[in-house]
Amino acid sequence: MNVSAAILAGGKSRRMGRDKAWLDLGDGVPLVRRVADALANVASEIVVVATDQRFAALGFPVVPDRYGEKGAFGGIATAVAATGGELVCVAACDMPWPSPAVYQLLLRLVDGYDVAIPKVAEELETMHAVYRRTCLPAMERALARGDMRVISFFAEVRVREVSADEIRAVDPRLVAFENLNTPEDLERAARRR
Repeated sequence: MNVSAAILAGGKSRRMGRDKAWLDLGDGVPLVRRVADALANVASEIVVVATDQRFAALGFPVVPDRYGEKGAFGGIATAVAATGGELVCVAACDMPWPSPAVYQLLLRLVDGYDVAIPKVAEELETMHAVYRRTCLPAMERALARGDMRVISFFAEVRVREVSADEIRAVDPRLVAFENLNTPEDLERAARRR
């Protein structure tokens, strides 16, 4: 199975007040490096979707968002378009506890589907999912309509929602889905390190 991965790092980090990708938990390891290291366990290719060329220092290609100001959905579609894998693992850059085991589970469960997406606390984790390359035409149609909701193309593809109970088999506390949005979130995560 040909698997690529993309780290989405194009957000504005308004609530944090500084670029979340380069934050660390007091150990000197930037969040974006934590995510890259986790993805390296499941993918043969990793790209960073961002405009900031500093990410090239990680050793991965930096791909600008090809869809303009379309938010996370534009970043995900860019990732699917810009990578070579049949399957693309997508990850936000602000996750302190990324889990290769969660992505391995999603990669197993996407068989027969176009998307494998966790549903945690009644929310679909669109920025922590696996998308099949064949989703791209449906994604582009939704973006062309001006629909910026990631789930807007789901009616056109086969989606496997992965329950929190299924994920607990590999991530009992569901920590892989935590992200850092505020300075308080960062402080809490640093204390848990």
